[in-house]
Amino acid sequence: MDAQGRGRADDVDPADQWVLNPRTGEYELRLSPSAPESSVPGPRTAGPRASGRRTTAPGREVPPQRRRRAEPEAPAPGRRGRRPEKKKSRGKRALLWTGGSMAFVVLVAGVGGYVYLKHLEGNVSTTDVGTAGSSSFKKDEAFNILIIGTDKRTGEGNEGYGDKGSAGHADTNILLHVAKDRSNATALSIPRDLIVDIPDCETTQEDGTKKVIPGTSGVRFNQSLGDFGRDAGCTMRTVAETTGIKPDHFMMADFNAVKTLTTAVDGVDVCVENAVDDPKSHLKLPAGESTVEGEQALAFVRTRHAFGNEGDLDRIKVQQQFLGSLMRKMASGDTLTSPTKLVKLAEAATKALTVDSAIGKVGTLKDIALELKKVPTKNITFTTVPVLDNPAEKVKATVVVNEAKGPQVFDMIKNDISFTEVEQKKKKEKAAVAARLKGEKSEPGEVRVRVMNGGAPAGSAQQELAYLQTQAGVSKSENAGNAPAEVAKTTLEYAPDQADQARALAEILGLSGAAMKPGESVTNAQGLPTMTLTLGKDFKGAGVKLDGSVKKPDLDTESTADQKLCAS
Repeated sequence: MDAQGRGRADDVDPADQWVLNPRTGEYELRLSPSAPESSVPGPRTAGPRASGRRTTAPGREVPPQRRRRAEPEAPAPGRRGRRPEKKKSRGKRALLWTGGSMAFVVLVAGVGGYVYLKHLEGNVSTTDVGTAGSSSFKKDEAFNILIIGTDKRTGEGNEGYGDKGSAGHADTNILLHVAKDRSNATALSIPRDLIVDIPDCETTQEDGTKKVIPGTSGVRFNQSLGDFGRDAGCTMRTVAETTGIKPDHFMMADFNAVKTLTTAVDGVDVCVENAVDDPKSHLKLPAGESTVEGEQALAFVRTRHAFGNEGDLDRIKVQQQFLGSLMRKMASGDTLTSPTKLVKLAEAATKALTVDSAIGKVGTLKDIALELKKVPTKNITFTTVPVLDNPAEKVKATVVVNEAKGPQVFDMIKNDISFTEVEQKKKKEKAAVAARLKGEKSEPGEVRVRVMNGGAPAGSAQQELAYLQTQAGVSKSENAGNAPAEVAKTTLEYAPDQADQARALAEILGLSGAAMKPGESVTNAQGLPTMTLTLGKDFKGAGVKLDGSVKKPDLDTESTADQKLCAS
């Protein structure tokens, strides 16, 4: 903040003046012992008071100060006063609750927090991506956010990075999937040199008109942004085209973001197995642990000649380790209990971001941050799209999706399946298995079910129907064609009063309790309630029992956000 705007000569950072008011349990801004308290870091000028409100600038007002509570009366002579009850600070509870995922969250709890949120909102840039993303953020659903780091050079001190005059390509790309129950998340890195097909994409021009930019085939992923005026919506569409996973939203930042965010938290801890002296990135680090911020932090995430085979895939591993460390630092008590760091982090984070219009309001970004905070760092998995060297190249420079492993990784994310052992989730599933499979079972001839194909090979529904009718005795079964969408695992949906039928069919098919989905029945052509069996990609053939388990592929790179690793 500009001290001149307060009508004072001293240059004081307002972030340093945020203190906890023991009476209210909230953080407030105190500029000096004699100055009036303010709850919003913003310019103030002296002026008359009218109608109990304080004037801050032409056309702007802030609410009047809260009336201080009267001091308690002294106890009557001869009587011992009761010791005041020690109350836990609501401000501290709020800090611990928010966890620092996005620093500005805690400021909502303060007086005038709304005004400060509107100030932060002015820092955030937005892009209209149209139908490439979701129209709103939903707290009760799984969601996918595409995080993009561009090579665009903005701000002072970035002359030595990236291509001069670059429109900003998709240099670093992470598809963050957050599970519906918030028990886990997966951060999937997409190599910039991955060969993909970029689809046609509609972009919104500065004058509000729409323009369709033609797609192209067999090019690097990073060309999905910047080239020919492509925006982040084009990158989102390219992700959907390549993986089958549709991003709901995007967050994009350039070089300045790493510098400002790491400076705001007083540095991020990193580790390298061997000393680094890279003249190209200007990164110099001793072997072992170091703390990097600003220019040094940017050099750390950009260098690729100091690690592994000096390629982009090794740099991705380093970036994943760095992000895990940054997450831990933002959620640390050292950050959460420092109003100075929280304000600086809020300013740095919002100024660094460009997001889609649907989440452009700081209130929505706050909601996203709170949902992210619910995910334990030990259950945030960092991994990379499984790839192979491009077989079309003699000199290997690009990569292609490993078709033996890639689709399985994509399906796990699409179907909200955790890459980590989520203990709570395992316990709930065991309880569900015990509850759903135990109890009376109907006779096979009383089971009424329709069979749908939801990802199994063509003809599977008819083959399973034939098995049920001719060999399993489930005569009241019918073929319902293809399901509305593909699923990874076979499921059986049934109404509560069909539980005995569901248990009977589960025993015949070898379904686990997790595959049994209590819900609603449908009405068949005869007007009778019918269960729905949807054959997923795990279907192994007519009459072959399913165990309901999903085994993830062996991945070359995988780590979690709570792990402290050394780059090599």
